Amino acid sequence: MQRRVIAKWRPALVLVLGGTLAAVFFLPLLAVEFFQFAGSGLGWMALFATAVLGVLLWRLVLRPVRRLTDYARSVARGADNAAPPDHFGTPEFSKLGGAVFQLAETLQGRADVLRSYADHVTHELKSPLSVISGAAELLSDPELPAVDRAALVARVSEASARMAALLAAQRALAAAQDPMPAGTCLLSDVAQGVTVEVDGIVPINAAAMRLVIGHLASNARAHSAGQVSMVHQGESVLFYDDGPGISAGNRDRVFDPFFTTRRESGGTGMGLPIVRRMLAAQGAHIALTDGAGARFIISF
Repeated sequence: MQRRVIAKWRPALVLVLGGTLAAVFFLPLLAVEFFQFAGSGLGWMALFATAVLGVLLWRLVLRPVRRLTDYARSVARGADNAAPPDHFGTPEFSKLGGAVFQLAETLQGRADVLRSYADHVTHELKSPLSVISGAAELLSDPELPAVDRAALVARVSEASARMAALLAAQRALAAAQDPMPAGTCLLSDVAQGVTVEVDGIVPINAAAMRLVIGHLASNARAHSAGQVSMVHQGESVLFYDDGPGISAGNRDRVFDPFFTTRRESGGTGMGLPIVRRMLAAQGAHIALTDGAGARFIISF
């Protein structure tokens, strides 16, 4: 969840700097005017005014900048428990802090995805690599029967195709994290063969929504769904199909990278993770919901 800066009134930075400059300019003039009244207390008055200005600049400018710098450095070092400042000295610094928090969370999300992918792909590539390695060793035997040689060549081809599919999924996942232009689109304009039961405008640009619908529809039809439908519900879209649905044991794993029930037929298990990352990049969220068939709610 995105961290938010606590809304607390502080003077704008332009007022802080303008007030400081005004004080520096006018205080000596006032001191001259009131010199005859201030007498020996003039030095104390100047010292007091300087101290007040110093405290204001410390609280409203220097301390917020230092806190934000420390937070940014902690995030850069990869600290998971970096404590962000909760408020800043001026509205300008508050906006800057919010932008830094958003950037940090985006980078952290991408790092988590890459770490998760690295962990999974290491495991997933072991099997096809073992097949290729073993087949290469057997194929080096000049006395290997032709039938066995053909079978090994077929296994190498299948393993190569599996690796190519995994790498393609990795490229798609990386592309899903790239920022896309903001925008809106009408569901019926990007339906791509999906039945739109209730049409409406969603706050996602057409290119991104078309890719999301394409992934969801392809996944549904790969699991024997005949009809895929969408219903606009104001701040969300219900996406469902008439397929067999998702078993109770798999519901908590459908968004995990590389989780698939179609491994034998070439499934990579990256479709739904890609959809989730694409929607997250657009500020949206997808979740599995109850009902007949496979049902997903996309919230904006």
